[in-house]
Amino acid sequence: MTTGEHAPRGLDRRALLRGAAGLTAAAGMAAAVNLASATRASAYGWTRTLQQGATGADVTELQIRVGGWAAAGASQTFIAWDGDFGPATAAAVRRFQSAYGLPADGIAGPQTQSVLNSLESGDGSTAHFEWSEFQSNDGTGFGSGKVGATQVKENVRRLMYKLEALRKKAGNSAITVNSGFRSVAHNASVGGASNSMHVYGVAADIVVAGHSTLQVYRIAETCGFSGLEAYTHSWQHVDSRVQYPSYGSGSWWWESGTV
Repeated sequence: MTTGEHAPRGLDRRALLRGAAGLTAAAGMAAAVNLASATRASAYGWTRTLQQGATGADVTELQIRVGGWAAAGASQTFIAWDGDFGPATAAAVRRFQSAYGLPADGIAGPQTQSVLNSLESGDGSTAHFEWSEFQSNDGTGFGSGKVGATQVKENVRRLMYKLEALRKKAGNSAITVNSGFRSVAHNASVGGASNSMHVYGVAADIVVAGHSTLQVYRIAETCGFSGLEAYTHSWQHVDSRVQYPSYGSGSWWWESGTV
């Protein structure tokens, strides 16, 4: 058993994509971005068009949803979840719009917001990922990690949106999550590093159908991931460690460098 950062587990998670049911619930009232958003049961209630200069909780939610469109090529950059709509957020919105066949003007109006909501499911997860895929494999759900279960679930939600972008860039190929959140005990049992990003819910080990790990690594370099394990494994590890400096891993870690 490996003793490094990310020991794999068997590919025991769902690989089939979710059908149309549950992609988008009816629009609801505007909701502030907080930990409760991880269990929101209705589509996000956008109340205004967002563009450069805007600030607020809805901008933070937009940044979460376009975070996987951080760069056009390999770049150690990410979209900050700071609620301040600046040039980087506008560029990410343009990339998202272009990928989904929308006018790429960098303005998040009703049409763009509708597509963003099509990637949300009624239980607060995303269109192509289930909460269960990211729960600890020892049956503890999102509990017994290094932060509380509610925080873990919100961290996972933000990770899901980056993975939605990676999936889109991979030609809508199915993604299997073979390790998401790990309880502290489960992480230790599989030989993970004591401060693995998995114990916070900000990491996933994935396999993308029809793609080598090298190909996945290259796509992930454009998705705002600050942690990438070497592509020489049968899975590709991705995480967002730099966006969580309080978790103790505030520097970039692309193990294979820029490829």
